[in-house]
Amino acid sequence: MPGKVLVVEDNELNLKLFCDLLEVHDYEPTPVRDGLEAIETARAVMPDLIIMDIQLPHISGLELIAGLKADPELASIPILAVTAYASPADEDKAREAGASAYVSKPISLLRFIEAVEALAPPA
Repeated sequence: MPGKVLVVEDNELNLKLFCDLLEVHDYEPTPVRDGLEAIETARAVMPDLIIMDIQLPHISGLELIAGLKADPELASIPILAVTAYASPADEDKAREAGASAYVSKPISLLRFIEAVEALAPPA
């Protein structure tokens, strides 16, 4: 059974790229374009991993990560933060919010999949 991955990304091209990469590597992605839907969708899907863009409309990805980690049902799900901001301070902020790992955009396809597999090994 493939690992379930919730992908929270508002950019359509990035969302398609992430979902296509995940499918090729035997994951079952669930796309979410709006951060406001992420927690509700995570509860419905109960993914093995959440991939979270940090820059989202309506709510900051950092706030969303903190919200996911504050939810007892979702707190144990690892989160891979993905952002165009690539400074060490940005990585620290993502990890402080509760992200398990961090990948900067533009992503390296190999590094992205390695990070995914480290957090949610394929079935």
